[in-house]
Amino acid sequence: MATSFEKGQSRLRLRTIIRVRWLAIAGQVIAVLFVQYWLGFDLPLGPCFAAIAFSAWLNIYLRIKFPTSQHLKSTHAALLLAYDILQLTLLLYLTGGLQNPFSFLLVVPVTVSAATQLPRITATLAAIAIACATFIGFFYYPLPWYDHATLTLPPTYIYGIWAAIVLGLLFMSFYTWKVAEEGRLMSQALRATELVMAREQRLSALDGLAAAAAHELGTPLGTIVVVAKELERACTAEGELKEDIKLLKSQAERCREIISRLTADREQADLMHQSLHLSELLEEVVQPHRAFDKQIDVTAKPDPMVYPSSEAAREPILLRNPGVIYGLGNIVENAVDFANERIEVTAKWNSKEVHITISDDGPGFSHQVMDQIGDPYVTTRPSNQHGKTTSDEHVGMGLGFFIAKTFLERSGGTLAMRNKEYPATGAIVEISWPRDIIDIGNSDDEKPTPG
Repeated sequence: MATSFEKGQSRLRLRTIIRVRWLAIAGQVIAVLFVQYWLGFDLPLGPCFAAIAFSAWLNIYLRIKFPTSQHLKSTHAALLLAYDILQLTLLLYLTGGLQNPFSFLLVVPVTVSAATQLPRITATLAAIAIACATFIGFFYYPLPWYDHATLTLPPTYIYGIWAAIVLGLLFMSFYTWKVAEEGRLMSQALRATELVMAREQRLSALDGLAAAAAHELGTPLGTIVVVAKELERACTAEGELKEDIKLLKSQAERCREIISRLTADREQADLMHQSLHLSELLEEVVQPHRAFDKQIDVTAKPDPMVYPSSEAAREPILLRNPGVIYGLGNIVENAVDFANERIEVTAKWNSKEVHITISDDGPGFSHQVMDQIGDPYVTTRPSNQHGKTTSDEHVGMGLGFFIAKTFLERSGGTLAMRNKEYPATGAIVEISWPRDIIDIGNSDDEKPTPG
């Protein structure tokens, strides 16, 4: 299964790019004011501050419009980084072009891309940065100097600055990409190791059960078969007794065949056990929490827009993925902990998507941590109402939801959290998967009927 990074989901968060841009805006403001009023050089303040103000406005817009904790899509991250290159190019164009010592900062957005984006996006941004560096090497407002003089550097020096920017951009981007790629490969190796270990545990358990059954049942069944043969030979008269002995012998041999077949078809049995319908998975997830005094309603049905007899209306069949079961179970557990009376688990599907919604009637997510939900060590669960911890209480560390979110996203899903609209209260967590990566069944015949 392809990773979210390979499917177009970058490793760069909107929060990170906003914070870095605020730092750049502050540096640009300080630099412009320092050159204008401390060094006494005349700068085109109006256009410079207009470019800086537009970046500030864009940051504010992104902060208000989108959740800052979400990972950006690769195309969106590329657009934001390309904007940073163009905005810096405009400031350099107004302040001396490549003669400006800050021109080397064109390397920064491309380096960020190398650490977080696909190589083709980094290559595109590098091409944009090189084109911008070439442009301001020939076209720019003169570099301000003392006594309103014009400082003109030799063309050879300008070419050297251009070459330094291009070579630095290529070297730093390649080096950063290589380090980040090694980290990604290590992360993928760890995920593969976890999956292999989980499968090995299942196979080991099945092998142990099969070996135990063969060991424990083989000897007594062999004895039964031998005794039945002896009784059959000893009983010379035809009659009801001899028929019973033949039946006993045939049933003992059948038991032997069943054990042999179970051992031979272990992989097939494992596959049948590991696949289940979506509604069955949801029941398995919520079953441990039905013992509490909260009502849990589970609904699984096709999207209302799906034609009932179409293939899209068929209930999805999923593998029994431990990560998905843990992730959904953790979200249900949180809903049970915070709900007043009722939790609703709703699943809908169509030809393109499988969608699960878990909601409760509790107080909902705290607005103070709404943008940080899903990060490690972020929790809204208090120790208790009096701020003290007792030994038998569940103390939230903020890791459960983080791990659940990681497992669900690793399976190809996306999460969205929000509160119910006033006057209703409660939290809503929505999980969506593309149907083609989570549904393993082509027909209901592929999934054995339970029972």
